[in-house]
Amino acid sequence: MTEKENKTLQICAKSKEIAPRIAALSDEKINEGLLFAAEAILRESAEILKANEEDLAAAEGTISPVMLDRLRLTEERIAAMAEGVRAVAKLPSPVGTVLERTVRPNGLLIEKVSVPMGVIAIIYESRPNVTSDAAALALKSRNACILKSGKEAYRSARAIVDAMRRGLAAAGIPDAAIGLLDDLTREGVNTLMHARGYVDLLIPRGGAGLIRACVENATVPCLETGTGICHIYVDESADLAAAVKIVENAKASRPSVCNAAEVCLVHRAIAKEFLPMLKAALCDRRKAEGKPPVELRTDAEAYAIVGGTPAGEGDFDTEFLDYILAVKVVSSVEEAIAHIAAHSTHHSEAILTKDPSAAEKFTAGVDSAAVYVNASTRFTDGGEFGLGCEMGISTQKMHARGPLGIRELTTYKYIIHGDGQIR
Repeated sequence: MTEKENKTLQICAKSKEIAPRIAALSDEKINEGLLFAAEAILRESAEILKANEEDLAAAEGTISPVMLDRLRLTEERIAAMAEGVRAVAKLPSPVGTVLERTVRPNGLLIEKVSVPMGVIAIIYESRPNVTSDAAALALKSRNACILKSGKEAYRSARAIVDAMRRGLAAAGIPDAAIGLLDDLTREGVNTLMHARGYVDLLIPRGGAGLIRACVENATVPCLETGTGICHIYVDESADLAAAVKIVENAKASRPSVCNAAEVCLVHRAIAKEFLPMLKAALCDRRKAEGKPPVELRTDAEAYAIVGGTPAGEGDFDTEFLDYILAVKVVSSVEEAIAHIAAHSTHHSEAILTKDPSAAEKFTAGVDSAAVYVNASTRFTDGGEFGLGCEMGISTQKMHARGPLGIRELTTYKYIIHGDGQIR
């Protein structure tokens, strides 16, 4: 075993040791710790920004401008991080909730009760705000957590964790409740994936390669979060002016996140009217306003109407995370559903329509974690869903699906009350 592997396992062992103490804390104490952690984030914002500047300088020239923006922290983003932690503190605790209660004919009272997972490990890449979100959610659900950030964001993550740990300590909560791995190599990920007996749930949050590696190789329980090849279908009955605004928001408001739209499907009946409107807004007007224009990767029918870049074989199966939108013309809502079934990552899809029957077909036929009617896919987010913040977006169906909030970070056990029954 290497020195790095040994250190990682030591952090895992410490988290496992501390988990019962975290589970036993009152909700009032947890909330106090979270509020102190939020205050510490704001108080130490200068140190966090300095660490982030070092991350940005090291990443300059190695990642795209869009991904640099994903890495960048500002005073406003730090304030939003602290507010997210406060929002989590205000949520009702899911721990101890009696989910079901049954009295058997023999008099046994059987209760199904929500309890913490224990130790939750989170592997994530270049978004520093995930550090505070993940730690806050784990603590609110009374779990210890182990964080494994990407190398691009490590200095920022370290500064955020240090601040939060000082806040917890001030509230009388063991600061080991939040662990951060120093090993930034693939071996660090591999050690965490195989930390059986220490890690109760592993959540990978990042690109397709990371998620696939964890799902295929982890020997600890792994909750799959998904890449976001998100679709918007513009139906023949859609309000076209509203549809342009929704598609622009879904694509261009922050293209580097997983809930950004990557594909726009347009009904043939309105394609000749709608596509020029879309091009004018996403390409021409944005360029004139000094904003990054969106490159349209168009299928043959859309290309004949508005030009763009002819779509290649893989463009409808790519999470661009950039100012690029694949565009395809379809003949019906049924064809849109079939295309999504063939190409979706089951994250978020939307239909823009005035026809209730088309909306009903779409919501019933599309098998994704979040399905929208007349709204942007950018709302697939724990904060927007009222969860405070999120641990990630689950695209699987077992245990949890969609934004992962505090309820999804608990499991349950049965507590049985008797008065002498024997079998």
